[in-house]
Amino acid sequence: MASTAAAAHTRRDFLYVATGAVGAVGAAFTAWPLISQMNPDASTIAAGAPIEVDLTPVAEGQIIKVFWRGKPIFVNHRTKKEIEEAVNVNLASLPDPQPDSARVKPGHANFQVLIGICTHLGCIPLTHAGAYNGYFCPCHGSVYDTSGRIRSGPAPLNLALPPYEFLSDTKIKIG
Repeated sequence: MASTAAAAHTRRDFLYVATGAVGAVGAAFTAWPLISQMNPDASTIAAGAPIEVDLTPVAEGQIIKVFWRGKPIFVNHRTKKEIEEAVNVNLASLPDPQPDSARVKPGHANFQVLIGICTHLGCIPLTHAGAYNGYFCPCHGSVYDTSGRIRSGPAPLNLALPPYEFLSDTKIKIG
């Protein structure tokens, strides 16, 4: 009789364990969608999440384009010549006067970060183009210098600056 009691006890234990396992799996499948719906979706992340840009592969004189909030961002690794030309501009001759130092982060004048949207009608300017070798909007002829300041054409304002910060000498966070 002892062997029958031991067998019944073993079956009961198996049923308890099996029922508990099925219940745990069912609870996990029920909780998963409830927990995952609390995460932001991809469109929310794309709409405003900050992005980090590694500046190491950007050669001097090169402009790269990244996207933040659906907008093109120009990151320009300016040469010494471009910086000198941008600093030595007569501010009184500019339609939207702004010194170059106000358009870069202190200590990082070699990197210019701009929102690449023309302030006239929202076109995307060409890089390393125009009379000042900066940005040129072929749609209506707006010409910007290497600091993103409007020099000629119908655009009323300089190219906008996105909110950004240097995390290190070779990495920036935009947004």
